[in-house]
Parts: sequence; C-alpha cells; structure tokens
Amino acid sequence: MAIQFETSQGPFTIELFPKEAPQTVENFLAYVDAGFFDGTIFHRIVPGFVIQGGGLNPDFSPKQTRAPIKNEATNGLKNLRGTLSMARTNDINSATSQFFVNLKDNDFLDHKGESPDKYGYAVFGRVTNGLEVIDAIAKVRTGTRQRYQDAPMEDVVIKSARRVEET
Repeated sequence: MAIQFETSQGPFTIELFPKEAPQTVENFLAYVDAGFFDGTIFHRIVPGFVIQGGGLNPDFSPKQTRAPIKNEATNGLKNLRGTLSMARTNDINSATSQFFVNLKDNDFLDHKGESPDKYGYAVFGRVTNGLEVIDAIAKVRTGTRQRYQDAPMEDVVIKSARRVEET
C-alpha cells in the first residue's frame, strides 16, 4: 500500500506496513482519504534527526484531529533512515495525525521497555521513492516561528497525500 506526497519541495512516496502496525496505518489512511494533510506543513526540521509534519496549517494553527491511537511501537520495526513514525507527546498513546520521517537511524526512538521513557515511537511506513526530497526538506533554514523551535523559516507545504498503486 503506497501514498504519494506532493510537497513544495517535490514528491515522495511511502509504503505502509499494515501487517505490523494495523491501527496506525488505518488511522493514517483515514487522514489521507479525508484530505487532512493537504495544505499542512512540515513544522519541525532537525537536520540529522527528523522532519515532522501532518498537523499544522501554515500559520502554525493546529488542525482538528481524530482521537489518539494506541502506540504500536512494540511491532518490532526500527526507526531507521527513511522510515515514518507517529509523533506523540510524553503520553505513550497520544499520537493523532502528526508523523515524522527519520533522517538517520534513530535507535533511541525504538521500543525498549514498558515505561514511558523507553516505550518508543511506532514505525508504520518507509519512503520508497523521493528520499532526496526528504533530504532537501532537511536542508531548509530553520529557526523559531510562533512558539515552535526548529521550524522552517519558509513554509514546506504538503500539497497533497493520496493513495497510489504500487509499482
């Protein structure tokens, strides 16, 4: 199952892992099918770590999300370069729409235990085409915008996210 993202920096495609992360993929697809991501921004860019988006408008106002989902970080998938994981707060089961793409292998984000500080982040997909676009986004100049640190100083917009046939 694949999703094509069109961004202001170019396109990239992801493959989803419904077998390993069924609830996370179902949740993500509900957002995709509703057009939720269209017009949102990548609001957090940390070179050598992650790019994060999927929940804020260009004015940094949050979009209304669905209810939080159960964290599936115990699925055995690792936060490797090019994988997508669900962003969350310190509450293990707080992920809604925001996701991040790992810019490098981030093993410290993997599930290592049941306590909140060791639970990890649920990997649910990976970039299969357009990793150079992800790397280009990671090079955008950042600073503080609104109350967000590591924010791009120019908008990096998700123009659309749609299901596509895998090739």
